[in-house]
Amino acid sequence: MSSEAAARRDLDADTRRNLYATMVLSRTYELAIVREYHADKGPGFDIGKGLVPGEMHLSAGQEPVAAGVCAHLTKDDAVTATHRPHHFAIAHGVDLERMTAEIFGRETGLGRGRGGHMHLFDPAVHFSCSGIIAEGYPPALGAAFAFSRRPGNRIAVAVTGEGAANQGAFHESLNLAAVWKLPVVFIVEDNEWGISVPRTASTAIASNADRAAAYGIPGERIEDNDVEAVYEAAGRAVARARAGEGPSLIEVATLRMLGHFEGDAQGYRPELAEVPQHDPIPRYEARLREAGVLDDAAVEQIANEATSRVEAAITFAKESPLPDPAEVLKYVFAEEA
Repeated sequence: MSSEAAARRDLDADTRRNLYATMVLSRTYELAIVREYHADKGPGFDIGKGLVPGEMHLSAGQEPVAAGVCAHLTKDDAVTATHRPHHFAIAHGVDLERMTAEIFGRETGLGRGRGGHMHLFDPAVHFSCSGIIAEGYPPALGAAFAFSRRPGNRIAVAVTGEGAANQGAFHESLNLAAVWKLPVVFIVEDNEWGISVPRTASTAIASNADRAAAYGIPGERIEDNDVEAVYEAAGRAVARARAGEGPSLIEVATLRMLGHFEGDAQGYRPELAEVPQHDPIPRYEARLREAGVLDDAAVEQIANEATSRVEAAITFAKESPLPDPAEVLKYVFAEEA
């Protein structure tokens, strides 16, 4: 047995349960969002109609990445996520009610209903995301630069997809972080699809983790959407960043269970029928049951707690007021006192 496998074997039961619970909360949340999103999009499918108008990008299947990484972070650390952000927002502790209100376009939302689900900003836990590909990498450097010049050992985590690893911002960020030895961990979620383009058609190498060597930093690829392997790799990278040793790059082979956006028929995916059998949550649950970490009562309790939190957030959003159209330009730009 490798030392890495032994370390995963020695994870304590509470840590493993917490990883599972984070994944379940994220999935429960997104299933509720799907329910509300499609409830009033008809007749037919009108993307602009309903309680949740506009596009919706869901992270179902990618929960192991967020759970494994964010288990090492505090609310004082910064996370910049992608246009598929909910799992990282939830794992990093973004306010669930205010996030939901933002997705529903309500005045009580994180951005007072102006940003929607791709533009979630929660200063309380230093979380942000963007609809622009690879946009989160440079802002993470800014946060890490600031952290490196203040007392303490706060770090930044920058998340992007495998398609964005071909963007200039990805390479520029890795280079500058390495030159300045910034306390940042770069995460690449490889779900194999850049919208409808397969990874093999867009990227010249099999692992983006190999690109780390070009910048003199550690790079590691995690296979099989393994939450405990992600947890271990993230632990090493976070410890390195906190110790002032500079950045690391982790790529995780993960899974996009749903379409690029809700309403995507996914006719381009030849493996679509096989996707459900690779769902990471029941696979991890079976693993923890076998290890004696979970039983029926624990699974039911975790599911009930997740459902209670999620439904409370949905109710809060629905009962919150819509923004006043007369104030459409407020809170868009900074205002002088």
